Amino acid sequence: MTQLLSTDAVPRDQRLAYWTDMICNVYVQLGCDPVRAGPPGDFTGSIRRHTLPSLDVSVVNSGAQSVMRTPGHIARSTDAYFLVGIQTAGRGVVRQDGRDAVLSVGDFALYDSTRPYQLLFDDAFEQIVLKLPGERLRSELRDTEALTATTVSGREGAGHLLISMIRTLREDIDALQPASALAVANGVLNILVAGLQTLPAARSPGLSQLAAFHLARIKRRIDEQLADPALSVSSLAAQLGLSASQVHRVFGSEPLTPAQYIWERRLEACSRDLREPRLAGRTVSEIAFGRGFNDAAHFSRVFRERFGCSPREWRLRH
Repeated sequence: MTQLLSTDAVPRDQRLAYWTDMICNVYVQLGCDPVRAGPPGDFTGSIRRHTLPSLDVSVVNSGAQSVMRTPGHIARSTDAYFLVGIQTAGRGVVRQDGRDAVLSVGDFALYDSTRPYQLLFDDAFEQIVLKLPGERLRSELRDTEALTATTVSGREGAGHLLISMIRTLREDIDALQPASALAVANGVLNILVAGLQTLPAARSPGLSQLAAFHLARIKRRIDEQLADPALSVSSLAAQLGLSASQVHRVFGSEPLTPAQYIWERRLEACSRDLREPRLAGRTVSEIAFGRGFNDAAHFSRVFRERFGCSPREWRLRH
């Protein structure tokens, strides 16, 4: 789905207020002030928004401004998103967690809606902004707070790949079929994670050979037993001749705990099953229970948190 919003749609004296409403509706609750004093009618801006599964992609064009997410905004909302600002024209600054990421054309930076932040643009600019559910990225990366407001270069490595992919996506996004949109959204996330993992704060000591062996065994056993609602850390440990504390230690280098990993794998399996034509005769609840869930309401809630829509909506889209 594509949506175009512009300050041209309202009288000149209402443009700044309308812009603030726009960015709150598209992103999260925010405040906005022009950097340069002048009549409200001089302010202009537009947002072209595209919605993919678990990922919003928007293109922002506007003038000099300061955008703020304050503790007050956070207290009045339950938004929990990560956003990525990719600078495509002008210059920007992302300020969060005591750090400033200065963005030139081609650079990008991550910020988290659950904590205060500020975005500064000293002149006209264009950004591509990615918005994804907080748990989606936390399932892929550890210690995300250490990665915010840190510049990732788009001129080399994974950063360059992300910029190239986003530019291509921007040109072709309206022609994407629903089945392709999920694959593209997952591809964008994978390259984003690869880019963030190049940051010094993301680097951690590698697993020992023995720990890597146990981790692979545990993950394989989880995938084999997703349908068992009694699957737990304790049952896994007993099957593999380990203690529960050993299982937790092996997962110490992973972004998810063992229990979180089980639920994540169940949700991913359900998302695949809901897209499978051969399973069209099964109800949503039957698919959920077939992957180890035992409460339909709980499944529907966590599925929406993970994929941005209900299981039924997901099935209809695909």
